[in-house]
Amino acid sequence: MSKHILIVEDEEHLAIGIKYNLEAEGYRVTTVGDGPSSLACIEEDPADVDLVVLDLMLPGMSGYAVCEAIRASGNDMPVLILSARTLAEDRTRGFEVGADQYLMKPFDLDELLSRVKNLLALYDRRATGGTGPAASAEVFEFGNARVNFQTFQVTVDDRPSRMTHLEMKLLQYFVTNEGRVIPRQELLENVWGMRGNLNTRAPDQFIRRLRKTFEPDPANPRYFLTIRDAGYRFVAKGETEKQ
Repeated sequence: MSKHILIVEDEEHLAIGIKYNLEAEGYRVTTVGDGPSSLACIEEDPADVDLVVLDLMLPGMSGYAVCEAIRASGNDMPVLILSARTLAEDRTRGFEVGADQYLMKPFDLDELLSRVKNLLALYDRRATGGTGPAASAEVFEFGNARVNFQTFQVTVDDRPSRMTHLEMKLLQYFVTNEGRVIPRQELLENVWGMRGNLNTRAPDQFIRRLRKTFEPDPANPRYFLTIRDAGYRFVAKGETEKQ
């Protein structure tokens, strides 16, 4: 059966145009024009929707609230935000509520189609992706932390810790590439779905949050290391940063 994509967009002409082009690629497409209708569509059969294309400025409730509600329900479907909001704070907030990618309007159609295809492929192979020693592990432990990438359950010092969808995605990327120095550009492209040359502090902000969650002393990290002028490195056994 073809993949089912839900478009949440109140500009009818834009929704129709996106729907036409996605259907031409072989996808099944449903369009709704407000937040509550999108959640009702998903709740009717959560397993039937494979990806959501989500506007932020919607009647009824914002796209931020829609995405947050999707993640709060435990649904891990990919969410691609499509918005005219261009500020870095808007992108950061979108990722914080659980979006996988953020594409600004006006957008290039080929880029939209490529992102949809890549997101669907990524979620199809998420359990086996990566090259590190824990690439196919459902549960990964390091330091005083235990992480279940299937259920999104995280405990640190035997206490549950709540993490956003994107924080988990970033953590999994580090785990599957353990020991390798990862440039910021690579993180932007493979975790955030942004151009690698984009000027944003998103990776730095999210790595600080991982350190706050997992490091005994976030100011002196042992697991999530900054390699000056090169990028970042995750070391499961722990070591000190070398500047």
